[in-house]
Amino acid sequence: MTTTEQPSSQTPILAAIDLGSNSFHMVVARLEQGELKPIEIMSEKVQLAAGLDSRRCLTDEAQQRGLDCLDRFAQRTQDQPRDSIRCVGTNALREARNADIFIEQAERILGIPLEIIAGREEARLIFLGVSHTLPDNFGRRLVIDIGGGSTECIIGERFEPVELESLHMGCVSYNKRFFNDGRITRRRFRAARTAAMQELQSIQSRYLKHGWTSSVGSSGTIKAAFHACQAQNWCTDSLSRDALEKLCQHVLSLDHADQIELEGVKPERCAVLPAGLAILCAVFDSLQITEMDYSYGALREGLLYESAGRLRHEDVRQRTTDALMQRYRVDNEQALRVEATALMALAQIKKDWQLEHESNHDMLSWAARTHEIGLTISHSGYHKHSAYLMANSDLPGFTHLDQQLLGALVRGHRRKFPKEDFRQLPQRYQQTCQRLCILLRLSCILHRNRSISRPPAFDFDVAEQQIRLTFPEGWLDTHSLTHADLIHEQELLANADYQLEIS
Repeated sequence: MTTTEQPSSQTPILAAIDLGSNSFHMVVARLEQGELKPIEIMSEKVQLAAGLDSRRCLTDEAQQRGLDCLDRFAQRTQDQPRDSIRCVGTNALREARNADIFIEQAERILGIPLEIIAGREEARLIFLGVSHTLPDNFGRRLVIDIGGGSTECIIGERFEPVELESLHMGCVSYNKRFFNDGRITRRRFRAARTAAMQELQSIQSRYLKHGWTSSVGSSGTIKAAFHACQAQNWCTDSLSRDALEKLCQHVLSLDHADQIELEGVKPERCAVLPAGLAILCAVFDSLQITEMDYSYGALREGLLYESAGRLRHEDVRQRTTDALMQRYRVDNEQALRVEATALMALAQIKKDWQLEHESNHDMLSWAARTHEIGLTISHSGYHKHSAYLMANSDLPGFTHLDQQLLGALVRGHRRKFPKEDFRQLPQRYQQTCQRLCILLRLSCILHRNRSISRPPAFDFDVAEQQIRLTFPEGWLDTHSLTHADLIHEQELLANADYQLEIS
């Protein structure tokens, strides 16, 4: 499906690509006075999750379907600045053991990084997309999004989520599990519905305790159910429990998914509709929903509004970093001192070390602010605790790759330079991350005494593996402990094939 409108050259153009487990979606939108106006929407049923074999690997056929779709998407975005496009992968790529092979080819086609986001981050972005496409009403809202491989359940108010959860059930994965040959029986439907209710048990009591004033559904399964019921005059403005039950009874009266013909439901959706309806019924039952509104906003719209927010310097990652510092009782003044010195060093050498992209500034800043969060656990080896927390916590706004990189930076900010840890990162990030880590290490050394006094005006020069750090005449003589730390750092960096010269 494609819809197109001619863009204006006077306003920023943003694009969001969502590699879902069932469908791939792309939205291109123009940002006008703080509002996003879609100018092109593309959607293709790829069913990536259906291509996961018994070893949890994507088959060659499934990968090719996805790459062919991305090749068509890339033709539309080829003239856009790369920084204006975001592409994320969800459950199927989270699950696939050979996802790296697909990711490498996809990035080559699109010319941008493919971000694999965690389930709760997916939920947060879905809530953002839904909230921006509905009236800004007060009161709590429950949002349900049934995807191909996972179902996201969110409670929030206005644009802020209160509860986020991603459950391991989706219309494609349940179709493979319960309706793999297309046959529809009541026994199979009950088994799928029961399995979904078992998944929902983990959130049921907590969500019911929070409560909400309205419930909203998004994405393909709920869209199909809503439009089918509207077309049959079983509901009007919202999907009721009675209407959903009538739809289920109609589908259960058929013997095979090939027989499903419903006005408002695309033919390619029919194959996974029984599985999707089983999950939706379980959601209605477990969470005691009587009616549900539908929103066309979802993950891709959330991506667009997040990108627009970053243009206005409204970056959720900064709020996440601040929350981390507060949660783990970081010494704010020390963290900001380390950050300022590291960024001053970056400003001097970013051209020579190819670190000019804005993302390098951000990563170094976040690493400096959070490098001591592990102290809350233990002083012994706290840099390792910091790395674990950065890599494994739920951090809104950060992708899995972002967290890997930040984990490597804070892990390497002291003691032995962890060459092997950097080699575990994707190859294209290894050198960049090592160089950022060196800046963080040197800044930490200059602030090891935790003094409020500013460090001297140093000169930082680099050339490939050569580093020269120059201080005002006589400064090192009067700061013997710092001088000793820097000499020790020479040895540590030499083991990583970097030569540090101090004068």
